[in-house]
Amino acid sequence: MTHGFQSGAVFNTDISYPAIIAYELGWLDRYRYPRYLGYGGLPLNMELLLRQLETKFGSTFSPWEIALALFAARGFMDRVEDYWERGPGGRPPMTSAYNHALAVYGWDLRDALSQTFETCAARITTPKDDLINQIVQNNNDRAAMSVYPHWSDETKAMSLFDAAAELGAEPDASSECGIETLIVFLGANNALKCVTQLQVRWSGENYQDLREKEEYTVWRPDHFRHELAEIVAAIKTIKARHVILCAVPHVTIPPITRGIGRKVAEKSPYFPYYTRPWIKESEFDPHEDKNITGQEAFAVDMAIDLYNEAIERAVLDARQGVDGTARDWYLLDTAGLLDRMAARRYIEDANARPPWWTPYPLPPQLKSLAPPIDSRFLTGHGQGGRASGGLFSLDGVHPTTVCYGILAQETINIMRLAGVQFASPTGHARPDPVTVDFDRLLLLDSLVQRPPQTITPTLDVLRWGDEKLDWVKRTLTHAL
Repeated sequence: MTHGFQSGAVFNTDISYPAIIAYELGWLDRYRYPRYLGYGGLPLNMELLLRQLETKFGSTFSPWEIALALFAARGFMDRVEDYWERGPGGRPPMTSAYNHALAVYGWDLRDALSQTFETCAARITTPKDDLINQIVQNNNDRAAMSVYPHWSDETKAMSLFDAAAELGAEPDASSECGIETLIVFLGANNALKCVTQLQVRWSGENYQDLREKEEYTVWRPDHFRHELAEIVAAIKTIKARHVILCAVPHVTIPPITRGIGRKVAEKSPYFPYYTRPWIKESEFDPHEDKNITGQEAFAVDMAIDLYNEAIERAVLDARQGVDGTARDWYLLDTAGLLDRMAARRYIEDANARPPWWTPYPLPPQLKSLAPPIDSRFLTGHGQGGRASGGLFSLDGVHPTTVCYGILAQETINIMRLAGVQFASPTGHARPDPVTVDFDRLLLLDSLVQRPPQTITPTLDVLRWGDEKLDWVKRTLTHAL
């Protein structure tokens, strides 16, 4: 999410949640971040693809247009592949300064610790112009190479934490060294693959091997804690005045999966099965349709709770100076934030709500939208507007722009608690409370304002796309 991934592609990095924070700081003109402008970004921009199909065929495909739509979709994917593998996108831009946005989609804890420009470049082989498997080869590595420094042999060997440490050594406008606020949002990719792949494969002893770990979809809590200890040690080498660590959200709330059947018990938040959102309940066959069970979902969520206990403990230890140095560290409870916006888990089922639960108070600009935005899959109603959803983009995992705004607002609230001074985008001081300009974000959010009208509540076009183009596996395998 920190990279700016949305609808199957990293593209709108200028309105990622860190970019929104930089805008509200009055600092966007100095904020350095990677850009991926060609053909809607990497690996496959589902919004751009569906809008092109809608322009060509309308909001529905007639039976005789399905083959033409498939041909058009494959043509678009071929152009995307050519641009990023053999065209201008195949070369990372030359830079001479460290990005402030040091995030890569799909990176888990080990990737953030060990991956470098060199390791990414080494994995990229001569691309094949594949007529069947039309997805940008090594798209994750290609996107990462625009994030990492690479103007010398020394910088090419740097991890993300090494680059952050170099940023912390640079003087700012007041000649003081140190990052003002360092945000570390890692760990979601240590569990999310279980819902994008609909397989629960717990980490084994080779979980620290960059190649071997790819077979796992969920990290065992003891493995996660071991990796987190290295992350914490790396953060402490970075000169940062304030540090915000983010909790790991629960995985069955994003609408890439949909609970099937009645809840397993009266007060339970879990369904018996979780499968793709376009599979109708009346047609679901647990033996034929890929799924994870409610028991598996519960086990993964319990593991995530243990992840978050470890993150919370790291923050508390840092604040209390357990190692001899007290630090100004904070916790952003992104798990609780998402739980408070979970439509089918809690909002529609009062019996399943835990004692601490209250609905998340949306900002007025979003609260006034009709229909209300929620965590269900984004759909259109055929007349140009939105029928459901609004928090998640078309890949069913990553936020829409306004949802990125919510995450930015919660981060800003913590930054203000830490004493960070915010200026208006025009440079003037701002009184408290500092609020995100959601009017601006609504103008920029094409999905909430006008989702592709091919995405109806039945989600038939997404089902068709997954069957014919295998878009979930191709866009989300390494894109979390």
